[in-house]
Amino acid sequence: MTTSKLDRRKKYTRMVLKDSLMKLLTEKQISTITVKELCEQADINRSTFYAHYTDPFDLLDKIEEEIIEDMKVYLSQYNYEKEEEAIKMLEKMLEYFASKQEVCQTLLNENVDTTFQKKIMVFAHDFLMNNWMVANQLEEEFSNYLRTYIISGSIHVIKSWLYNGMDKSPKEMAEIINNLINKGLSGIK
Repeated sequence: MTTSKLDRRKKYTRMVLKDSLMKLLTEKQISTITVKELCEQADINRSTFYAHYTDPFDLLDKIEEEIIEDMKVYLSQYNYEKEEEAIKMLEKMLEYFASKQEVCQTLLNENVDTTFQKKIMVFAHDFLMNNWMVANQLEEEFSNYLRTYIISGSIHVIKSWLYNGMDKSPKEMAEIINNLINKGLSGIK
């Protein structure tokens, strides 16, 4: 058997397992999902599952890490030094979430533990806040609290936007979030 055929088979198996886990997560919590259920959903045997992952948590972790890495690559294409560029960064991040709406909604819902949300917060802190002008101008002690507040609030706004069927464009949402961050409630028109 050729290597490319094996690679395709591995990719297919992993894709089917990811899709199966996402489907099950819409119905139940990760802690209640068994390998047996995953295998039945994916129509594969248990030994095939264990050839790729140790348990459903391992599979979930790999999915989350893949999304974070994909987001890093997607957003690293842009430079964000001015406020207009910060808005563009938010817009690009929202476009990314919109392109992965179903997966992001599933990973941010109540059935999944908060690891994905925590990973997003760490990513946002490392990537977004290092490029945010406001945070760089404040004292470090106050800045850490502000960063936590901004990131947590922004994530919840994004979750709400996803669950509301993305009723505003990514650009409109980026402007709303940016105004809330930079101008507070007085920035809302």
